[in-house]
Amino acid sequence: MKDDRVRDERVLVYSTDGTLPLPEPARRKTQPVARAMPPLPEDALRQAQDGTIRVAREKRRNSTVTLVHGLAATEVDAAGKELKRLCGTGGTAKNGVVELQGDHRDKVVVYFEERGRRVKRAGG
Repeated sequence: MKDDRVRDERVLVYSTDGTLPLPEPARRKTQPVARAMPPLPEDALRQAQDGTIRVAREKRRNSTVTLVHGLAATEVDAAGKELKRLCGTGGTAKNGVVELQGDHRDKVVVYFEERGRRVKRAGG
């Protein structure tokens, strides 16, 4: 058996007499629930607090990015600005990480070693 009922697609735009029954309002989608970030593992916390600056390279799509981790929150912006000038490239300094466009690990390691900081090349 076939269902002979026709779905009502009408939408009331304007009516003065009030005799036209209104269709059921469409149900709204609920907003996604914000999820809490999982806590960092103890190894990651220990690495962030050991005073060593880690310089890593990361490939993103078709480009390479140099990442500098382990800087104090107060020195991230100043170091980011100086490293961008030193390497002659763009980048950003946010969330405690300096990102430089391109592979500049050698220059960054030399920069921090000249200032007496402990530096490690991390990753590949």
